[in-house]
Amino acid sequence: MTATANLNGTTLAQRVSARRGAHETRRSRALYWRDMLSSLWAPVTVFGLAFVPYIVLIEFVPASAAWAQPALKAVGLAMLAWFFALVVLRRVLPGQERLRRLRRESRELLGEVDRRLRRRGGVLREDVLRRLEEQAARLDAALVSGQVKPLEDELRAMGELAEKDLPGFRRGTTADFVGGFAKALFIALAIRTVLIEPYRIPSGSMLPTLFIGDQVFINKFIYGVRIPFLNKVPFVLVREPARGDVVVFENPVTGEDFIKRVIGVPGDNVELKRGVTYVNGQPVQRALMDREYEVMNRDQGSDEWYPQDAVAFEETLGKHTFVSLQSSPEARCAEEGPWVVPTGSVFVMGDNRDNSSDSRYGLGRGYPSCNNPGQVAFVPFGNIKGKAMVIWLSLGHGGVLSGPFESGLRTDRLFLPVR
Repeated sequence: MTATANLNGTTLAQRVSARRGAHETRRSRALYWRDMLSSLWAPVTVFGLAFVPYIVLIEFVPASAAWAQPALKAVGLAMLAWFFALVVLRRVLPGQERLRRLRRESRELLGEVDRRLRRRGGVLREDVLRRLEEQAARLDAALVSGQVKPLEDELRAMGELAEKDLPGFRRGTTADFVGGFAKALFIALAIRTVLIEPYRIPSGSMLPTLFIGDQVFINKFIYGVRIPFLNKVPFVLVREPARGDVVVFENPVTGEDFIKRVIGVPGDNVELKRGVTYVNGQPVQRALMDREYEVMNRDQGSDEWYPQDAVAFEETLGKHTFVSLQSSPEARCAEEGPWVVPTGSVFVMGDNRDNSSDSRYGLGRGYPSCNNPGQVAFVPFGNIKGKAMVIWLSLGHGGVLSGPFESGLRTDRLFLPVR
């Protein structure tokens, strides 16, 4: 009868670790962390760990943005410097990069062997387990030694032994690649569907709150998980859309993604008189800010930027204070509305009031007229993709390197909360 042995709940890596001396253990741990911190993913991961609590903080404690945004900018700058330093070091010290890759492959191989052993319940022929453990120990010693040739030899030998003694073991097969890719794709789709989704501002309809070229993250779960294609939200998770929220939605008229501000919620009576918005008969708080306000705008499909002169007002709607623009001191339309928002829908407008295809004008259905009752268009809850949270990138007019290129990086807008 062939003698068998059992790992008894331990892993091959744990057995090898137990055979190390104190010096080798410290050396192995130091190499592991050095390899982790020298990965190009390290600065990206650290920034992500800082960015996630940042967006939660500014969402629930808006006043914190005054100190949190500069702090996150500093973290981002440090991570960018870290990333480029790693790129340079890889060019300058190719031998160290080769060692780092070999150590990573060694750890991955031992992990693959352990996964295969777990599928077998940790039970193997005694001689097979002994050979695997001895070879794993030699591989571990070569990993700690810091020499390329011995590590390459022991890594190759470990792979060949595993393929020989573990039925079905294959390193880096097409199935493994496809499986890993499928898992990553599923996770990315789940995050995009349920948690956050990026959106690029294509037009100047939300100036000056959002510039053309701003890239924003939208909160996908605050209003409830939306079922794509069906445009249904089975249940509310946190709350329904509120007045003042900036939302991204699938335009029910054109099918395109739009971004506008919620002005009216179900049951509200919305109208405009001489540029002032009234909700349920009460004027939205508005104060003149600048009669000669200038922003850079661009027509969709055009590469030409032009200055848009406007009158700027500071408005407060719900919990949101923002700046709205009017083309001239006199409103383009003396009166607009009233409109009553139906159940399960919202009424939206752009902050650039005279340059926005919003609910007043059929969401782009036709040329804006001052008061055509038949052209109003509301946005159903099911069409709303989420609430705009933060600008994570901004590429446009006036940014860094915008001279030689069409657009440049606008550092002053990085991580700016959307209010």
